[in-house]
Amino acid sequence: MKRRSIDTQFGLLVLCEEDGAITALDWGRRAHDDASDLLDVAAAQVAAYDAGQLEAFDLPLRVAGTEFQRDVCAAMSAIPFGYTRTYGEIARDLGVPAQAVGQACGGNPIPVIIPCHRVMGAKGLTGFSGRGGVETKVALLRHEGAAGLLI
Repeated sequence: MKRRSIDTQFGLLVLCEEDGAITALDWGRRAHDDASDLLDVAAAQVAAYDAGQLEAFDLPLRVAGTEFQRDVCAAMSAIPFGYTRTYGEIARDLGVPAQAVGQACGGNPIPVIIPCHRVMGAKGLTGFSGRGGVETKVALLRHEGAAGLLI
């Protein structure tokens, strides 16, 4: 597995690549700088997103886990920049309970790129599995101009 770190306003993000696909994004404490054409492109896209110059990522992704996890990740990826959906709306589309969608969102291995921060509870803001928790979720939503519904 190759790793590349990008310092952003949301913290030090670490991209992971395996076999030609991004497989994870996490918050890191130390820098990684592995060489890879895909990591070059992914790091440039994350930096452009951070700078407010990119609204949609175009990267090969591989989500480990069940078909259901991949379905929820696909549903989250379909949420446009600056918009939100609820767990219940995604659950209704997939024909499953909202709680199952919440668990799958919490297990998203590629946050930010697969925008789990755009998924809200029925009554508004909910948790976030990335470093910084709900404050990071709010920062991501503000960055995208979607925070009006939060404040």
